[in-house]
Amino acid sequence: MEKRPFILGIAGGTGSGKTTIAHKIKDYFNHNVVYIPHDRYYKDQSEKSMEERVKTNYDHPNALETDLFIKQLGDLLEGKTVEIPQYDFTNHTRKKGITTPVSPSPFIIIEGILIFHEPKLRDLMDLKVYVDVPADIRILRRTKRDIEERGRTLDSCYAQYVTYTRPMHEQFVEPTKEFADIIVPRGGKNEKAVTTLIHTIEKRLK
Repeated sequence: MEKRPFILGIAGGTGSGKTTIAHKIKDYFNHNVVYIPHDRYYKDQSEKSMEERVKTNYDHPNALETDLFIKQLGDLLEGKTVEIPQYDFTNHTRKKGITTPVSPSPFIIIEGILIFHEPKLRDLMDLKVYVDVPADIRILRRTKRDIEERGRTLDSCYAQYVTYTRPMHEQFVEPTKEFADIIVPRGGKNEKAVTTLIHTIEKRLK
């Protein structure tokens, strides 16, 4: 009987280093890994005006089409290829008609601030990792990323953090730390933790 694919879930606050850790693990295992960030599944907002779109609370579970994420993960587990959406963070909506084909793999990494929030998604994970980094470091990283990669201004980053990010982290993200099997302090720069994770995964994949 063929072994079920192994799913690693990496959660934690925005700017904590989830993506950095995911890529370090992915690079180590090379071509045997599928990496899918939860933020690919932000809902399409093409029918809304830009004024409405910029007010989107991206830190709330309702901003994401998690049911589709769960379905596509299920399809991958069954050996099917899926077409995952692409999201345009500058225009605050999905890229129309553009998807990324993802083929089944023995090792799947999923990552996002809210992946531990939904029980059905959580139950698909074989190993759950929470990246724990102080809020001041996280907000600095997020602000830098959003300005450089997502076309945001400093004022919009500040407003989003105060209005949405901080309260949503306290309500929806931080409480899910209790579901983690492993907690990684200091984020992606914690090389010892990343090495330990890799060794743990290697044992589980055998």
